[in-house]
Amino acid sequence: MLKQHLQFKLSQKLSPQQIQLMKLIQLPTQAFEQRLKQELEENPALESGKAESESLDEDYGEVYDESSDNESIAADEINIDDYLSDDETPDYRTQISNYSADDDDKKVPYAAGISFNQYLINQLNTINLDDEERAIAEFLVGSVDESGYIRRPLSDIVDDLAFTQNIYVDEEKVKKVLKTVQELDPPGIGARSLDECLIIQLKRKPSSPSIDLAIAILEKSFDHFTKKHYDKLLQKHHISEEELKAAIGEIEKLNPKPGGAYSGNNRIVEHIVPDFSIRIVDGELELSLNGRNAPELHVSKEYTNMLEGYKNAKEKSKDQKDTVLFIKQKLDAAKWFIDAIKQRQQTLYMTMKAIMDYQKEYFLTGDERKLKPMILKDIADRINMDVSTVSRVANSKYVDTPYGTKLIKDYFSEAMKNEQGEDVSTKEIKKILETVIRDEDKKKPLTDDSLAKILKEKGYPIARRTVAKYREQMDIPVARLRKKI
Repeated sequence: MLKQHLQFKLSQKLSPQQIQLMKLIQLPTQAFEQRLKQELEENPALESGKAESESLDEDYGEVYDESSDNESIAADEINIDDYLSDDETPDYRTQISNYSADDDDKKVPYAAGISFNQYLINQLNTINLDDEERAIAEFLVGSVDESGYIRRPLSDIVDDLAFTQNIYVDEEKVKKVLKTVQELDPPGIGARSLDECLIIQLKRKPSSPSIDLAIAILEKSFDHFTKKHYDKLLQKHHISEEELKAAIGEIEKLNPKPGGAYSGNNRIVEHIVPDFSIRIVDGELELSLNGRNAPELHVSKEYTNMLEGYKNAKEKSKDQKDTVLFIKQKLDAAKWFIDAIKQRQQTLYMTMKAIMDYQKEYFLTGDERKLKPMILKDIADRINMDVSTVSRVANSKYVDTPYGTKLIKDYFSEAMKNEQGEDVSTKEIKKILETVIRDEDKKKPLTDDSLAKILKEKGYPIARRTVAKYREQMDIPVARLRKKI
């Protein structure tokens, strides 16, 4: 049976330049500086600093007809005047009207560092190991995950050492070297489970009755401890409530993810560089963009001089023509990059300005209960831009406010209606939920049903499952795990 299908497909393709611009917009300040440095290194026609009086005009003419095979080119075949201009330098200094240069902003320091893996390797250098032990130790360090654990079975590590490192050892040898790795900082690193991680940290502390009891609980009653079966712990260890409370207090001081601060193999020392700054001046909000986002760029005078020389040459060879084409490509790229940075800066400022105006009450007071429900489309509609553009700004940029440095996307939230039919931010509800849980009786923590009833009494009629969702989003455990003795 013959079937005919008629299909319409509507697609919109972005140009390579548009894609590059989107990537530039997404970059936070530090990554943007790296991208800028790379472009300056790769394109000799692009220079940083203030430009001199001569520059390229914006309109570039065609250099020559590609089909021509003549070795000599007549002077009228290429219009160098299209490349050269005696006008004053265009405003390539990509600063916007609200921004005034601030040397301090341009020099905001941020800390460099070494990778977490290298940090651990450096510690191994201070330990006396033979060649085989060192190779095993380095392999184990390489197996540490982002939380600081080695989760692979030692039998698998033994096999990998044989296949990939030509090291043939048994599990006992690996276990011995693992003990050495577990002596590295931060305490708890290289553990194979949560209980082992916590025990390693406790054994680093000076011995005391509460420390010793905490170790015993983790070694002999870890399941009861995680499920908060306090009555069973009291009976099994023959202890009082006060002794149990002291031991649990010691455990709660420990870090369950010793590698968490360095997750993703990031730098050990990391400093967030805010992309924006909001200040309150005479009762009004004042927004500024970090000066490091406003570089001074211009096209190379040396390259314009090359074109000038070609224009004045009496004989124009094929090699000279090829050189002019190369120069044109580099100048086009430089001009596009300068314009893209200017557009990036304007986009960042417009987006943050719209967010600041939308959340004006919050930024003036710092009261999170005054955060209005706000989704990406609200801002996109205000500045007449695509939602994806707003998302690129919000997801990767930070703003320095009088109330701390915040990730911009944290100001966005969905809306729900209260009993009066008014739209309220889910952030407002979460803040109230957090306060209720903080003030609850920890001996009898509130269930999700109880929390839903309390919120309803406060004018926020939400279902129990919604309470559970918000609680999980805030990393607050269920009532049973919040219980304390």
